[in-house]
Amino acid sequence: MSQGGQGGGGSHSLAFRVMRLCRPSFNVEPPLRLDPADLFAGEDLFDDPAANPPSFSSSDDSDSNYRNRFLLRHFSDAMGLSGLLVLPQSFGAIYLGETFCSYISINNSSNFEVRDVIIKAEIQTERLRILLLDTSKSPVETIRAGGRYDFIVEHDVKELGPHTLVCTALYNDGDGERKYLPQFFKFIVANPLSVRTKETTFLEACIENHTKSNLFMDQVDFEPAQYYSASILKGDGHHSEKDSPTRETFKPPILIRSGGGIYNYLYQLKTSSDGLPQTKVEGSNVLGKLQITWRTNLGEPGRLQTQQILGTTATKKEIELQVVEVPSIINLQNPFMLKLNLTNQTDRELGPFEVSLSQNVSYGERAVMINGLQSMVLSEVQALGSTNFHLNLIATKPGIQRITGITVFDTREMKSYEPLPDLEIFVDMD
Repeated sequence: MSQGGQGGGGSHSLAFRVMRLCRPSFNVEPPLRLDPADLFAGEDLFDDPAANPPSFSSSDDSDSNYRNRFLLRHFSDAMGLSGLLVLPQSFGAIYLGETFCSYISINNSSNFEVRDVIIKAEIQTERLRILLLDTSKSPVETIRAGGRYDFIVEHDVKELGPHTLVCTALYNDGDGERKYLPQFFKFIVANPLSVRTKETTFLEACIENHTKSNLFMDQVDFEPAQYYSASILKGDGHHSEKDSPTRETFKPPILIRSGGGIYNYLYQLKTSSDGLPQTKVEGSNVLGKLQITWRTNLGEPGRLQTQQILGTTATKKEIELQVVEVPSIINLQNPFMLKLNLTNQTDRELGPFEVSLSQNVSYGERAVMINGLQSMVLSEVQALGSTNFHLNLIATKPGIQRITGITVFDTREMKSYEPLPDLEIFVDMD
């Protein structure tokens, strides 16, 4: 944690010290297994049957050919734990969603005591200021010479980026002068997770029994709309039931108990291209409907069909640009071909297209650029069709680099589509 300058004009008797509180780690010492004879003789000594290597063991089960030298004699040998804990040696990383906990000490380094100390601690971000401690209503009466006042603050981290822990003290110095001490401690909050989504819809049906009788569900089937296909997702059953040939033929009914019993069904819906252009109305969000049949305790049947179930309307991309193949070896300053696929996801012809690199990144900052003409022309793509093409690129910097800003522009409709997500590659020196 870095410390900023302190204000107030002149020297101060007080100073803040900040330590992050976090759990220790295990002290791991990987075991090194060897035979003491290795220190005095090489391995070729044992190639001679007449050789008599020195013995450092009093047991009779010595392994002269080292056949068992990597075998663990005890299960604890694999752990490498010394039984010690190691305290953090640095401030470490703070991630979104964690709780920042800090031990703060305000020290009096002067030869006289200070009085009526008002202490404040707050977290500042680009958008918020969160007060963590304020002793204005009950100031610390005195801090003796060489003494200190300690406290702990906590903050649930809910924002990415730079954070500043601001510690301030307002106090009476030894000569009665009222002084103000601010100190700043900065740290960065990083993102702990990378989340990627796929275009698959999950529908959970929660069936609740409002009757006074137990219901035995014979059938709870989801009939998807014509442009969807559906499959039910089930948890793994008992091992004795998994491969039973009669399990699907004689399916036991699901019991939902009377007076509020609940059972959940989970269905996975995937978009089907069959019938999509003819049946799907623009903006329609109909998913399908449920067919439910059941029986009561005495076998009396029941049947119910729900109304059409509506999902959240999602705007479907007109085109989708995907990476098909990346060369396994990419050398610095050598051209390479990136294979891409462009799919038309509409029911009409699109194009022609121009493929280029976005101009949002300056020329000097870009590590991978197009080799040759800076735009590539693609012909029209039929409705629901796709085309593969190669983009000739060249890397100008070694190491892990990003291919950024590959953009598709429709020259007929004069519109640009979202660029391809950044692609990481490794560039070899030669």
